[in-house]
Amino acid sequence: MTLTGGRFEVRLSGSGGQGLMLGGKLLAEAASVYDGKNSVQTQSYGPEARGGKSKTDVVISTEEIDYPKATKVDVLLAMTQVAADEYADSLKDGGLMVVDSYLVDSVAREGAVQIPFTMLAVEHCGRMLFANVVALGAIAELTGVVEWDSLSSAVMARVPEGTEELNQKALDIGREAARSARGKQS
Repeated sequence: MTLTGGRFEVRLSGSGGQGLMLGGKLLAEAASVYDGKNSVQTQSYGPEARGGKSKTDVVISTEEIDYPKATKVDVLLAMTQVAADEYADSLKDGGLMVVDSYLVDSVAREGAVQIPFTMLAVEHCGRMLFANVVALGAIAELTGVVEWDSLSSAVMARVPEGTEELNQKALDIGREAARSARGKQS
């Protein structure tokens, strides 16, 4: 699953405080600033931004983007059970669903890639707040929608000083987890 032409839609969903808005910005910047594609990022969350449901959509295209919102997503990341339940229908036929198996117990979609992003972030980076970056590493590896170096550059340009090494580690862990998950699906 790669962007070979046209439009590619990604939805990152979960709950407020999981860093999904930042994740969407990083993915969009990797595509536009570093890969030279067109991208737009939109976000939606209510007053419950710290703990309630949230989502961000990223549209990436090699062509002009005439409508900035996702209609039927190619990739759905669900970081919570609520997100998995609520947004599964937004995935297009043949789309890829990726879930945080640490926080999502059941998936209504056959063939979903299940990776424990939160657990991996805590285990390898010491804090769950790196789960969004672990997930981005996995999405980049599973889809190829952005170049690996572009995503890494976008992340390094945005993270707080002194956290570069941990964020790069989080990306790498996500990449390796995706490779392992892909091997299990074959």
